[in-house]
Amino acid sequence: MAKQKSPEGNFVKKETMLIVALIALVIGFLGGVFYSALQSGPTGSVQTTSAPPQPQQQQASGLTREQASDILRLEQEVATNPTNVDAWTRLGHVYFDTNNPAKAIRAYEKSLELRPDDPNVLTDLGVMYRRNGQPDKALATFDRAIAVDPRHEQSRFNKGIVLRYDMNDREGAVKVWEELLAINPNALAPNGLPVSEAIKSL
Repeated sequence: MAKQKSPEGNFVKKETMLIVALIALVIGFLGGVFYSALQSGPTGSVQTTSAPPQPQQQQASGLTREQASDILRLEQEVATNPTNVDAWTRLGHVYFDTNNPAKAIRAYEKSLELRPDDPNVLTDLGVMYRRNGQPDKALATFDRAIAVDPRHEQSRFNKGIVLRYDMNDREGAVKVWEELLAINPNALAPNGLPVSEAIKSL
């Protein structure tokens, strides 16, 4: 009669099974922890490869960096030295160029308080008055420039513009430009058109 095999011959011992199960459990736990660490990444040390934003060439207000710097520097200068007529004039020019007529008017008026008889500043002030919706003051300021320098062509030309297009005074504009031609028959408008031709289009 053949010998019966011991049950232990076909089955893993209970102790061995428990040990294997325990090892598998530990390996699985450690593997899960390692996978989670890879997925989450290091806390607080996120890096990016995107390039830093490039500096803008123009400020939100519409000023270039150079204009903004000039305004800041000149405003500081006139605050420190309020009798610096050249600084007031340059400040007015910057506000003129950046289309800020109210501040340009303030700066030009301060400049003219210190140096009243500058026909160029008077003419620029007149342009700013017009741009600020004050054509009457523009005309008066151009007249001041003409009184200082009767041969000042730009103030006469600008006066004609205000008379024609703001005051609807064609005859007055023609008269002013004819006076300009009497001073300089070859006078030109800013666009290069001879004033003699510009009169015909009024």
